[in-house]
Amino acid sequence: MNTKILISSIVHKRYDKIQHFFKYKVPSLFIDLDELEVLRSKSKIFSINSFNIFSFYEKDHGYRDGRSIDQFIKDKLKSCNIKYNKLKIKILCFPRIFGYVFNPLSIIYCYDKDKLISIFYEVKNTSNEQHTYFFSRGQNNNQITLKHECDKNFYVSPFIGMKGKYYFTNKLTNDYLNIIIDLYDSNNKKILMAAQSGKFTAFKASKLLKYNLLNPLLGFKVMLAILFEAMRIIFKGGKYYARDKKPKDTISFEGSF
Repeated sequence: MNTKILISSIVHKRYDKIQHFFKYKVPSLFIDLDELEVLRSKSKIFSINSFNIFSFYEKDHGYRDGRSIDQFIKDKLKSCNIKYNKLKIKILCFPRIFGYVFNPLSIIYCYDKDKLISIFYEVKNTSNEQHTYFFSRGQNNNQITLKHECDKNFYVSPFIGMKGKYYFTNKLTNDYLNIIIDLYDSNNKKILMAAQSGKFTAFKASKLLKYNLLNPLLGFKVMLAILFEAMRIIFKGGKYYARDKKPKDTISFEGSF
């Protein structure tokens, strides 16, 4: 199967005046959307679009209104005149555990057969708001390690202002994945580095169960880590940036890489 489990380490490092660092290890899913029906019948403890110990819901991504991820991707590719003959879509995300999930970042890779044609970075905050940064791949770009950049368009951390620029480094092979996102402020000063890296292993729901038994709060680990680190930043004197709640999900096309 193309669908795999990614055993990865996630790292956040703040620079600026309030220096801060944390690291934790979690399993992620790397799902080939063509295999959803196969995954549905593969295990009694893993479900697609229905409650289970572990599950994947399409409504957690894309339009987030019941329409499929496939429809979301096709609509956005069409709106930017990105052509393909045989579209394949793969998504990196966390699974739901007993119905709960929080995905700070999900990445959707889009291929024309085996050729990567675009990447969607879905970013969520703890208020369940979402903004998607959408990139297309240039015709002559054959590099394995991809580098691209865009302005910050979405409120994520209450301790980081809105003005800034993201620099992405994205390396995906058959065996491992390495994502690095560096954030620079309006003065071109690096203020944050976030990274996820790890190795792929064959998909088995029993492996997810094993990781969950060894880490009983695995489903809440990401949110708990964010809240705990937020408290540490407050005690260190971090500045709080207020904002108005975003009424709907947004997406921005950021050009080619």
